Amino acid sequence: MADHFLDTSALAKHYRMEPGTDVIDALLADPNHRHFVSRLAVVEFHSALAKSVRAGLLTPREFAVLTARFRADVKDKQFEVVRVLVPHFRRAEASIRRLGVCFNLRTLDAIQLAIALVLKEASHTLVFVSSDRSLCGIASSEGLSVLNPELPT
Repeated sequence: MADHFLDTSALAKHYRMEPGTDVIDALLADPNHRHFVSRLAVVEFHSALAKSVRAGLLTPREFAVLTARFRADVKDKQFEVVRVLVPHFRRAEASIRRLGVCFNLRTLDAIQLAIALVLKEASHTLVFVSSDRSLCGIASSEGLSVLNPELPT
């Protein structure tokens, strides 16, 4: 059984129609997989939708419906929410020191990556799911299997 770690860019596709939504929906519909998101992604998800409201892409009512749906999915255990712990921050900091001078590894992405790497150490079948091409490249170079739902497989 493969486990999946979804970053915020992948998670949002389940709640808004955009390129890659069909891939994410199919992934989440398969009961033979566990789906992890970080506690950070929970906050980022709400922030991304709020930004869409400010940009006029979502109404406040749509924001309320989508965030309620997400909270219900978390409550129903569709996603396993991983707490962000001090070791994750330390690993993210080390990754930025090592990789950030050559690659565009942003702070929050480094934390997401650190959480995925720790999960991989516990489950050797983890797939890192993100639509951020740069982050996918970094994750792959760090030894993670990667799925970008926007790219053909």
